[in-house]
Amino acid sequence: MADEVNENGHPESGEVPEIELIIRASTIDGRRKGACLFCQEYFMELYLLAELKTISLKVTTVDMQKPPPDFRTNFEATPPPILIDRGMAILENEKIERHIMKTVPGGHNLFVQDKEVATLIENLYTKFKMYVTKYESPDTKEASQPLMSHLERINDFLVKRATRFLTGDTMSCFDCELMPRLQHIRIGAKAFRKFEIPTRFTGLWRYMSNMYELEAFRQSCPADQDIISHIKNQLGLRTTARIELETPIYTTSIPILDS
Repeated sequence: MADEVNENGHPESGEVPEIELIIRASTIDGRRKGACLFCQEYFMELYLLAELKTISLKVTTVDMQKPPPDFRTNFEATPPPILIDRGMAILENEKIERHIMKTVPGGHNLFVQDKEVATLIENLYTKFKMYVTKYESPDTKEASQPLMSHLERINDFLVKRATRFLTGDTMSCFDCELMPRLQHIRIGAKAFRKFEIPTRFTGLWRYMSNMYELEAFRQSCPADQDIISHIKNQLGLRTTARIELETPIYTTSIPILDS
C-alpha cells in the first residue's frame, strides 16, 4: 500500500489494541492524505483515542486510482475508509462509526448526545455543494445565502454556548464531523467562488482556531490542493489553477477578526 504512518507516542508493547485505518490517498500524488471527509473524521476520532493511549493507531493511505494487489485481493472494489481491528475489517461508514463508539476502547466517550448540535450541523456540506456547483450563476450573492445563513447559525450558537468545542470544552464526534467540512468550505468556496467566511463570524473563527491547534486535526488535515482536487472531481467543476504542480499548502491561519 502507498504509505503507512504509526502515530508517535503510542505504545508498541501490545498492551493496547492496534487499530488500522485505511484512508484514500491524494488524487494528486497518490501518497499523502487525500481529502475524503469520512476518512478525516474517523482519523480524528481514532487519533484522539491514540493520544489517550487506549489504542495504538496505524494509518495507511491507498491510491484508489492504482490500488495495490493486496488491497484488491482483500477488499475488491471497496473504497476507504476501512477500519481493521484485530484482524476484522469494517467496511461501511455507519458500521465504522458504530464500531468506534461501541467496540474501540474509549470510543464511547466521543459520542455524546446533543440533538441541538446534531441538527445544527446537518446538511451544511450539502448547502456548500449546491453553492459551488452554481459558480457560473451571475447572482453569486443570492446563491451564497443558504450557505451563509447556515454558517451564521453555527456562529451564533458558538457565541451563545461560549465553549471551546460544540458540546463543551472537550472534543466530541460532532467536532470530528464538522471541522473537516468547515475546512472544505473555507478552501473550496474560495477556490471556486472567491467566497470567504466573513470575519464578523467571530465565534466560528475562534472555534476553527481551537481546532487548528489540535494535533488530531493537523495530522489528519489534507493539503489545500487535495481539497480542491477532491471537490473538483466530485462535483465536476473547473479550475484554471495547476494545483498538481504546486507545493502542498495546509491553511490553518486565522484572519484578523471584526471587533
